[in-house]
Amino acid sequence: MKIVVIGGTGLIGSKLVATLNEHGHEAVPASPNTGVNTLTGEGLAKVLEGAAVVVDVSNSPSFADEPVMEFFRTSTTNLLEYSAKAGVGHYVALSVVGTDRLADSGYFRAKIVQEKLIRDSGRAYSIVHATQFFEFVKAIADFSTVDGEVRLPTALIQPMVSDDVATAVARVAVGEPLNGIREIGGPEQFRLDELVCKGLAAKGDPRKVVTDEQAPYYGVRLSERTLLPGPDAQLGETTFDKWLAQQ
Repeated sequence: MKIVVIGGTGLIGSKLVATLNEHGHEAVPASPNTGVNTLTGEGLAKVLEGAAVVVDVSNSPSFADEPVMEFFRTSTTNLLEYSAKAGVGHYVALSVVGTDRLADSGYFRAKIVQEKLIRDSGRAYSIVHATQFFEFVKAIADFSTVDGEVRLPTALIQPMVSDDVATAVARVAVGEPLNGIREIGGPEQFRLDELVCKGLAAKGDPRKVVTDEQAPYYGVRLSERTLLPGPDAQLGETTFDKWLAQQ
């Protein structure tokens, strides 16, 4: 089965392509690096020819409010249009657990628009909501650093490794369309401040993590369970300690 992976040269995309190919599928990475641009439509018709599934794991190069909204709205509109013309039967997109609870953030407002475009398209689709990745712990710390200190609340988070994300998305891609959302997460819950503190310490990063319940997470004030998946989420197996030991 030919499966086109939009964002197929990035962190999740490259792992997804490798996983699908290992299982006998023809996974084709599509990104600006391969001559495919979802914003302009360049290369889309050609790469989608003969595809049974398109999987969008791409991300905006800018998280600023206007550019990120423009990216997800334009990219998704083009992908839906071109994949429909190509007769692609299953449209899969990777999104984020808690997206609908994070609308104070311009990034998540853009993800909400992306998901709505997919749902309203009339196409057979699946949306995968993943929790944050282990690989993003430093980025969370960087975004939350004020005057050299990392300020974070004690909200719960259930992160997962990118390999488990790719495996879960691959499973959805080769299955029947959900016409709904599947949530995926890691095997353990942490307090957000404790997770980042542990991750920085393992990397030898000397920054102090300060617990601050008023500190925003990417511009959003969190309640305790904002970032957690629901009880029916499919959980990965890789623990944070195991991942840290492999780094």
